[in-house]
Amino acid sequence: RLHTLDLATGASRCLTEGKNSERSAAFIDGGRKIAFLSSASGSSQLWVMNTDGTERRQISHTDSDLAGFLFSPDEKKVILVMEVPMNHSIEKKEEDLPLSTGMVINDLMYKHWDTYVTSVPHPFLADFDGQNVTVKGDLLKDEPFECPMMPFGGMEQLAWSPDSKTIAYTCRKKVGKAYAISTDSDIFLHDVETGKVRNICKPEGFNAPEPEHADVSLRAQAPNRKGDADLHAGYDQNPQFSPDGKFVAWLSMERDGYESDRLRLCVYDLAAGQCTYVTEGFESGVNEFCWAPDSRNLYFTGVWHGKTQIYVTNLKGQHRALTDDVADYSLIGLAADGVTLLAKRHSMSRADEIFTLSTKAKKTAEAQQVTHENDHFYNNLAWGEVKERWVKTTDGKEELCWVIYPPHFDPAKKYPALLFCEGGPQSPVSQFWSYRWNFQIMAANDYVIIAPNRRGLPGFGMEWLEEISGDYSGQCMQDYL
Repeated sequence: RLHTLDLATGASRCLTEGKNSERSAAFIDGGRKIAFLSSASGSSQLWVMNTDGTERRQISHTDSDLAGFLFSPDEKKVILVMEVPMNHSIEKKEEDLPLSTGMVINDLMYKHWDTYVTSVPHPFLADFDGQNVTVKGDLLKDEPFECPMMPFGGMEQLAWSPDSKTIAYTCRKKVGKAYAISTDSDIFLHDVETGKVRNICKPEGFNAPEPEHADVSLRAQAPNRKGDADLHAGYDQNPQFSPDGKFVAWLSMERDGYESDRLRLCVYDLAAGQCTYVTEGFESGVNEFCWAPDSRNLYFTGVWHGKTQIYVTNLKGQHRALTDDVADYSLIGLAADGVTLLAKRHSMSRADEIFTLSTKAKKTAEAQQVTHENDHFYNNLAWGEVKERWVKTTDGKEELCWVIYPPHFDPAKKYPALLFCEGGPQSPVSQFWSYRWNFQIMAANDYVIIAPNRRGLPGFGMEWLEEISGDYSGQCMQDYL
């Protein structure tokens, strides 16, 4: 369901009518209209409406469902993401066995989680005349690759230049075994007028090495070994042009085949053809980012000591924290005034709400809550206290543990303890709110919950993070015990 929120008054309004699914809303026409995806016509299509929800009108009529859209800044064109049939590795069933559910798998990568790969998403370029959308072509026509990348990629993996002449997109141009073992995706620039495509992560003429036999570690197969040129061998994704159009920033991993490598914020100077990693001084990964209006600063989120905060960095890599709360933040973006940041915030005791904060704060900013969607149940339930404790590990280092107490905790009583062991294995035990692993529900059953940030978790420096690699039964288990 789609809602609008008045930032001045905090008043919200539901725009969705009936039982149809509506999502992926974006303001267009100078904020006078809202574009969104709706299933009202029987398939997922692009619609527009006034900001009060009136005058709804379908503007796309594609044969396939739309998975996402992105208007150009001049709103004359729009990128539409649709699935195209693509089967690299699954053979069709025998015609004489119509009831058979068996499949013959002849290559990787045939499946993501619970979904067999029989199609891949492609970005299509379409014209928009203010009334209707007309599809013009597939940006990956006749290519067996995917954009956005499966299974988690979305429209954040594509971006328009401010002059609407160039599209940046994320793609891992590999198939089969090479696709399955490699994380080497790149950022490509597509010239809208000429159709020419340029890979800005690799030197011209670069050919990736073929994958080796299975008993060679994925990390050992990376072309970006120490001493080589920066080949952007890991995940490169989520490009954004600077407001002045002079830079493209994206999230970049250094090493191939290492899905848990640190995400760095890379800024590419389009004129000079050079990259700068502006978060090298931040010893953790970057979750997401957005540009400041001056094109000289960027805002990003990252986990540090069990809390995901908002930071700002300049192009020289000088960064500082904008928030310092016992919470996890995720960016929504900048408001139209160019000063106010919108973000979601949650903690182990509160689900997501929307907050605003001023980027002009000289130190940390005080976040202002603007939605109160869950107040009715926060105010009618007893909540357990969450405390931060640092304990000595068996090798003499300091380890952060979150302790969640039962509601109405009595220190004179004895309680059973529940030790939470994080999977991943390199995912943080931050101030997350989960509907599946909810610490408050666990504690409400009269348990004291202990949630350690053991070896192998981000937010405590790279040495702490990578000590689990090749040693899953070693010090990380001692950290629990």
